[in-house]
Amino acid sequence: MAGLKSATLFVLQSIVVGLAVAFLVVLIRPDLLPTIGGDRPRAPASYADAVEISAPAVANVYTKRLVEYTPATDERTRFRVETAYGSAVVIDPEGYLITNFHVVAEAAEIRIQLSDGRLANPQVVGVDAETDLALLKVDLGALPAIKLGNSAQLRIGDVVLAIGNPYGLTKSVTQGIVSATGRHGLEDLVTFEDFIQTDAAINAGNSGGALINVAGELVGINTAVLAQDSGTEGIGFAIPVDLARGVVDEIKEHGRVIRGYLGLQPDDMTSAERSALGVEGNVGIMLSIVFENSPADMADLRQGDVIVAINGEEIFSQRQAQLVVAGTSPGDKVSIVGIRDRQRFETTVIATERSGYAE
Repeated sequence: MAGLKSATLFVLQSIVVGLAVAFLVVLIRPDLLPTIGGDRPRAPASYADAVEISAPAVANVYTKRLVEYTPATDERTRFRVETAYGSAVVIDPEGYLITNFHVVAEAAEIRIQLSDGRLANPQVVGVDAETDLALLKVDLGALPAIKLGNSAQLRIGDVVLAIGNPYGLTKSVTQGIVSATGRHGLEDLVTFEDFIQTDAAINAGNSGGALINVAGELVGINTAVLAQDSGTEGIGFAIPVDLARGVVDEIKEHGRVIRGYLGLQPDDMTSAERSALGVEGNVGIMLSIVFENSPADMADLRQGDVIVAINGEEIFSQRQAQLVVAGTSPGDKVSIVGIRDRQRFETTVIATERSGYAE
């Protein structure tokens, strides 16, 4: 019995000493406590490092345009010079910058101011109105280029920072999160829409600026904000860097973006329309227009045809079909599977080049 009491006393003393030592360790080194959520990295207390890495690559854009107007007291047409602000991002040390097409469209003069204060009149290498992107180039030696990230890896809730020149306030940074990805159908902003939605403030002059992640990598080009006449707030949009990367490569190689064209205009279908036309599942788009003498017309596609697959890919929406066709090249043989009068058919369309904006 005496031995049992001694052993119990020893165990209790060990526990008390252990707790006392643990208390002292935690008191001196609280950082040793385990964090909630296991081994997930903590959010940084500051995003200054990300800004320091990326901000030198963000430039200011100043434009001048000749605007025609008629004074109320005079019937004669007159012209005035209108100035505007924008932003651009250095994406290549050789002097290439990317911005929005609408920032430089119809500008009589474009001036770039780099983060170090140097000024230059850039060359417009090429533009793509259908994605609202433009590629500029300046000859000022090696420039600090931003690192391109991967917008496909963005998740809703990720922290992002918008850097630009709002209202001429240079090097302004705002912070928010990714609110949504793949946004489209936004009042016909551009033809090919795949926007990142964010609540990071994007104001006039931010267009063409950088949307970065917490590592300082470019994930988007700030482009637009939802009109605030209805009390909306915190709804901005950026073009994903993955889309911008492809546009830049095309402009560098060809001076423009080359896309395939079939000459058809499809509409999305309702479940009732699919059922009435004998289309199973949720696949299919209906051709509302087939342009005369177009590649689609030459392949005997007709208004009212239902397209269920293009190049072996099942088609579920008008937007998907548009992107698939745009991804083809002039001369490509595009296989089409459709339904007409409840009968399945196949045909091949030879793509031509889609016409776009040309300077």
